[in-house]
Amino acid sequence: MNSKTIFKVLIGAWITTALSAEAASHTGIVAADWPGWRGPSRDGVAATDQTPTTRWSETENILWKVPIPGRGHSSPTVVGDRIYVATADPQKRAQSVICLDRRTGKPVWQTEVHPDNADNGKQANSSAASSTISCDGERLFINFLNGGAVHTTALDLDGKIFWQQKICDFVIHQGFGSSPVIHGPLVLVSADHRGGGVIVGLDRATGKVVWSQLRPKLPNYTTPAIIQASGRVQMVLAGCNLISSFDPLTGKKLWELDGSTEECVVTAVTDGERVFVSGGYPKNHTVAVMADGSGKIAWQNTARVYVPSMIAKAGHLYAVMDAGVAVCWKSDTGAELWKERLGGDFFSSPVMVGDRIYASNVTGKTYVFEASPTHFKILAENQLGDEAYASPVICGSRIYLRVAKKDGSRQEFLYCIGTSG
Repeated sequence: MNSKTIFKVLIGAWITTALSAEAASHTGIVAADWPGWRGPSRDGVAATDQTPTTRWSETENILWKVPIPGRGHSSPTVVGDRIYVATADPQKRAQSVICLDRRTGKPVWQTEVHPDNADNGKQANSSAASSTISCDGERLFINFLNGGAVHTTALDLDGKIFWQQKICDFVIHQGFGSSPVIHGPLVLVSADHRGGGVIVGLDRATGKVVWSQLRPKLPNYTTPAIIQASGRVQMVLAGCNLISSFDPLTGKKLWELDGSTEECVVTAVTDGERVFVSGGYPKNHTVAVMADGSGKIAWQNTARVYVPSMIAKAGHLYAVMDAGVAVCWKSDTGAELWKERLGGDFFSSPVMVGDRIYASNVTGKTYVFEASPTHFKILAENQLGDEAYASPVICGSRIYLRVAKKDGSRQEFLYCIGTSG
């Protein structure tokens, strides 16, 4: 390994450590937690000091499973001895937050955040509870599209609603799924839509709007990414035919350039020098742009990584394409090092532990494969349920999967996967 490669590896490790430290600075958050969308470092990379199993089935390595009422694509949020998920009741059109005991899966409480008027969206694969809950150790934050508007709600850890803030009216195109992001004293929320969207920074103690930025009148679905790149913390998101960077504490635009597609879903990642985003409408486009505001495009291709977010680690970019193809690119040049077919369609985002990636397809099959710059190797294929849209969560050497079974009537379950030891 040459000195330049060693430097990049060290920078990547520093970035991960810095973002993990910020998450850990929230009261009660520890390395064994998964406090929000894409995990403790918010990039799909799980803590390395754990040994999750690679094999499971309905009868093997299942510590518990519990039915989840209603429907939702929200991934589990795991903090302390509790698990939190969002769900929606299709009949009542109610939207709720559910709390489970982490050790047993038993329900602790359920709070109806909105008792009616849930908006499912117009796309067949959308749900009225697609946003993932964020937790700062004291409060829970969740976004719901309800009654033609996006609302962010804060709850305490006992399920009591602390505050609620309307973000904006929302013109539905396909649906809504952007998750709230905690940064310092703020909760950051994006709501792009055809009526003219907005990004806001809310005071997480009161819900008051601290700053806001108007967005183009175009549909978009991405969750903002907090990254440490080019020597500063940035909030980056793609879509609306733009790649945009803001100061997350003030909302000041740091840089913006044309170079994305109109509609994006993935959350951006970085290697410390470049930002990686992708989109799938009206064209397939994966791109690396320099994070210094120079407007320079480092590389780009036409890979369709529309819904599953990517993983940047140690100078390489890993992705699972919507059509079930895994790929590894060099993060500086975009050179393809390998590309291998998994199977099925993918809407959930992969999670990496060490050199292993866990990725669930729409039919509930989770592939575990060894991923390094030099090779790809499938370690296991594990089936649970018939449908999976939520992303896997891996913390404390346990895997949490939200899947649905469609045996007669559709029923969702949350599984805790691990070995008894």
